[in-house]
Formats: sequence, structure tokens, C-alpha cells
Amino acid sequence: MLTGAMAGCTALDPNAHAAALAEPAGLQRELIDSGPFVLTAFSRISQPDKPLHLYIEGDGQAWVSRTEPSLDPTPRQAEGLALAAADPAPNVVYVARPCQFTPMAMNPRCGIPYWTGKRFAPEVVASMDGAVSQFAARLPGQAVELIGYSGGGALAVLVAARRADVASIRTVAGNLDDEFVNRLHGVSRMPESENAVDFASRVAAIPQIHFSGAEDEVVPPTVAQRFANAVGQRCARALTIPKLAHASDWSSRWPAMLAISPVCALTTPEQ
Repeated sequence: MLTGAMAGCTALDPNAHAAALAEPAGLQRELIDSGPFVLTAFSRISQPDKPLHLYIEGDGQAWVSRTEPSLDPTPRQAEGLALAAADPAPNVVYVARPCQFTPMAMNPRCGIPYWTGKRFAPEVVASMDGAVSQFAARLPGQAVELIGYSGGGALAVLVAARRADVASIRTVAGNLDDEFVNRLHGVSRMPESENAVDFASRVAAIPQIHFSGAEDEVVPPTVAQRFANAVGQRCARALTIPKLAHASDWSSRWPAMLAISPVCALTTPEQ
């Protein structure tokens, strides 16, 4: 009975759950001071002459109901971290979103707006971009490959739009057009946030793949296709994975999905 109770506590404790994902994969927890926010990261860097795979978490426990925001957005099951843990690449970094995992006392700016209406605000993007810069500095001259889950997909695009070292973008169930998604669900707009689709032209030359679940009713495949259309078909692909929903076990499929390389198609002389 005691063993069962302890297992239940681990399942309910976000930090214990994160550790259970990270430790077997050799991902070490650390704190990154990145301007407005102190961010929690998990990293494994073993070959400085190889590219960096950097993962950005989703929105986490942003809401406890349709109308009631959470007091702590830390994900109970960190889907972005699960993807990072499934990645066999030598240099893997996972960065949690502002106010996730990091003690609130270390982040005086943390408040409900930063995991609701301001979750993609310019200062959030700047903080995530700063974290990417700090990890990229550990691998001088190496390309950065960004991967984002759900709302982390939006931030992957928004960060890539600010940088010149991003070699590829992959998103999983990515909220790449928050205005469209919010309208789809009948919830409020987020005028204080940046919308990834508005930055499509800035990432049009970056190879990218946007994965969606065929059974995802939160961020349906239409979102990825609309974004790929906005970017242009030369470098962007929208792929729908059968039998997966928004919170499905993406990590079990992730190594095979990683084998699909983002590439830009060659242009023809007529183009």
C-alpha cells in the first residue's frame, strides 16, 4: 500500500514526474537567468561539434477550467520534456516556459497573465530567445534546431524569427495561429501576445515540419496546414499523424518522427 501511495504521489508531483523523465535520459536540471524570467531547463550536451536540439514546453497547467486560470502553470505531465527525453541526439536541451517549475519567489514578474493572455508576449519571447542564446553559446558555431510542443510551437517560431542560427523548426500539435484557435474554441483574443502566423514570412527560408494529431480537437490539423500555407510550400510541411490527439503519447512515436528531416525544396529556374 505504501509503495502504491508513493507512486501516486510521484504521478501527482510535477517535479518528481519531470525528474523521472529527465534522469534516465541524462538530462540535468539547471536554472537560466534570461532577462525578465528565470527559466528551468534540462540539458545534455556531450558533443560540442554537433547541432543543438532545443525543446520548448507547452502551456502546461494554464487553466483549471474553461474560465478559471491556474495559480501555477507547471505542467503535471511535461509533454515537451518527454519529447526531449526520447531524442537520442548528443546535444539536447529542454526549456520550460516562464513560471513553470521555477519557484515563484525567483520570478517576481510571474502572474496569471503570463500563462493566459500574455503567454506569447514580446517579453516572453525575448526571455526564451535569451535562453536559446545561452545554450547556443556552449556550442559555438553549431546550428540550432528548435522543437516546440503545443504553445511551445508558437514560441519556437517566434524565437526563430529573431535569430540567424536556426537550422530547422519542428512543432508538435503547435498552436501556430492563436487567434484562429481561440476563435475556434470561442475564447478571448490575446492582443498582448504575438501570433506565430504573423511571423510566417520571417521564417519562410527555414526548413520546418509541423506535426498534428488526426484526433486533436484542441489544435486540429487545420492549424498546421494554415501556417504552412502562410510560410509557403518550399520549406514548410504539415504532416498529420493518425490516431493521435493533443495530449497523446507523442514521445513514443517521436524517434521515428525525428527521422523525417525538414528540408527546403529546390526551386526551379522558372520560379
